[in-house]
Amino acid sequence: MNNAHWLKTREIVERIIIKGDLILETPTHFGGGDKDGLMDMPLALDPLEGKALLTGSSLAGALRSYLREREKGYGKTGSKDSIYKSLFGNQEDSEGEQSFIIVYDSRIEKPNVELRDGVKIDPKTRTAKNKKKFDFELIEAGTSFPITIELLIQENRRDFLMKGLAVALQGLEKGEIPLGFRKRRGFGQCRVNEWKVNRYDLTKPDGLIGWLTNDIAGQKKGEKISSLLSVDETELDQREIFTLDAFFSLDSPILIGSSSDENNAPDSVHLHSKRNKKSVPIISGTAMAGALRSRALRIAKTLNNNGNAKKIVEEIFGSDIEFPTDKAYASKLIINENEIKKPLTHVQSRVKIDRFTGGAYPGALFNEQPIFGKDDTGVQLKIQIQQPNKSQIGLMLLLLKDLWTGDLPIGGKSSIGRGRLRGKKAILIYRQNNDIQQEWTIKGNDELEITGDKMQLENFVTCFCEEMQK
Repeated sequence: MNNAHWLKTREIVERIIIKGDLILETPTHFGGGDKDGLMDMPLALDPLEGKALLTGSSLAGALRSYLREREKGYGKTGSKDSIYKSLFGNQEDSEGEQSFIIVYDSRIEKPNVELRDGVKIDPKTRTAKNKKKFDFELIEAGTSFPITIELLIQENRRDFLMKGLAVALQGLEKGEIPLGFRKRRGFGQCRVNEWKVNRYDLTKPDGLIGWLTNDIAGQKKGEKISSLLSVDETELDQREIFTLDAFFSLDSPILIGSSSDENNAPDSVHLHSKRNKKSVPIISGTAMAGALRSRALRIAKTLNNNGNAKKIVEEIFGSDIEFPTDKAYASKLIINENEIKKPLTHVQSRVKIDRFTGGAYPGALFNEQPIFGKDDTGVQLKIQIQQPNKSQIGLMLLLLKDLWTGDLPIGGKSSIGRGRLRGKKAILIYRQNNDIQQEWTIKGNDELEITGDKMQLENFVTCFCEEMQK
């Protein structure tokens, strides 16, 4: 009788309930997979009440992945005794352990949405591929999702479990855990600014009754989850990352085409997105990534002798799936959406000319509204490469050079001189284990002023060139 299954409990002595408001800093897509509506990719909605839905499984998966990266590094896994596997559960062969974390679904009334178009560009013709255009819904930036996370505590593993949860939730504090669709291209950036923590001691009647009745008399509030959980700040961070933070001015008008909600809008307007309930012009992460990928492939093919250029580029930008047998893997490159500060807008009228008559082509008069630059107009570009090698950093430096000099246009209508940027300042940082290993600053236009080890930057480019010649 002593071996009865019901006696084999986990001996939970405490439950900790943590709540917070998850605020979206950029537009976000939580997809449902249904395509019954007019959109190719609609938002996930609760089937009973039609509310916007953030599933607990999505949030739990993102927290688990972040904790794994902090503990082991990018792209690495640990044993079943690892913090992330012990906290979030694991299944290895016929044995496993249940998660000590309960993450609840979050639902809100259907929020304001943005509509975006996506398209795949043919790198040879630089035009849209046939049948590769799609549209999707995004939840507007500034929307808040109330989240609830419950931690179950075993007495002999109290410090171990609480430390793991504190590290995982720090990702939401710092805005380092994006959620949803295309989170490596600027969507899904989010943050929790304040936590609410309730602790219930299940070994005492008052604690058990308080948990059953959802008593919040002893609730603690604060910005730091580690302080609320009485956990020491941990330096647990095995990540290796190269970051590029560059500032540009607009050297020419820029136009990333989008639709407009206004009835009297021009035929084509620059892409706008809501920030703090105000519509502002942006350079989307998808547009920037597409331009960088196309140019990276051109550079690699120019230097490569063995036909390996596509593979090397895909190791950074992610796999290009064309056939069901193609292996899929995520991009190592993370690009944020970038707001254009202090822009100038102006509507231009254009017309197609008949080459035979020299007059206007019938029915081909249209107008556009690109973004123009002033002396104080600027845009900040943020790029990260996870677990980079020297040759990948070298390729990124070559791409920065093309952006800096205006040789790599962004957006449409580049054939008439649009989309050119001009570099002003760039900060390059290589981090390992949360420590800055190397840092460089680049300033100037005609004559560059470089602070840091110049020879190391040259070495990165040399490593890339040598890799292309193998």
